[in-house]
Amino acid sequence: MKILDKFRKNPIEKLSIRELQEEEIRLRNRLERGKKEINNIEKKKKQLFQEGVGADILKKKMLAQEIKSLDLEQKLKLKDFTTAQRQYTFVKNLIIIKKYEKELRKVGIWNKLTKVEPEQLENVLVKVTLDGKEFDEMVNNLNRVFEMEIAEFETAEDQTERELMEAWAKVEAGEADSEEALTKIKEKESKELEEF
Repeated sequence: MKILDKFRKNPIEKLSIRELQEEEIRLRNRLERGKKEINNIEKKKKQLFQEGVGADILKKKMLAQEIKSLDLEQKLKLKDFTTAQRQYTFVKNLIIIKKYEKELRKVGIWNKLTKVEPEQLENVLVKVTLDGKEFDEMVNNLNRVFEMEIAEFETAEDQTERELMEAWAKVEAGEADSEEALTKIKEKESKELEEF
């Protein structure tokens, strides 16, 4: 990301609003493409799951492997999407900060922003949404977020095949319909993807 590299080398004062707005557009387009790709993968997974209902065990194992492969691809796409979302939030917040530069200088926040290491400021600005906030609320959010710490964690992933086999068995036994089984798997995957 050009703007992040530039930001890390130069103080916030040297970034122009125009450059930041160009980066915002680029990131918005990247996010739209990412959403479409993630949704397409989800559709493929649903289709493969439907093919497994009533299929023999060999076909189910093959489909489970394809679904696991799509799960991994989806997790990678979601990770890229999450990174782009963080970058987008960062750039949007930088634009807002640049627009309020004079006011932030008056209240002393600008001085705080310029003394923070670029990586630390980046971490701060992805934690808060300044868009649509009143100036006082924006200043409070900036002050509050300087005090916060972020905790990220990853989840273990290889229960997919077992869960798919259990879901197919429930559908075949009449204990659940396909849509219900898919919904439960999707809910669990959504929770895992959020943690990923």
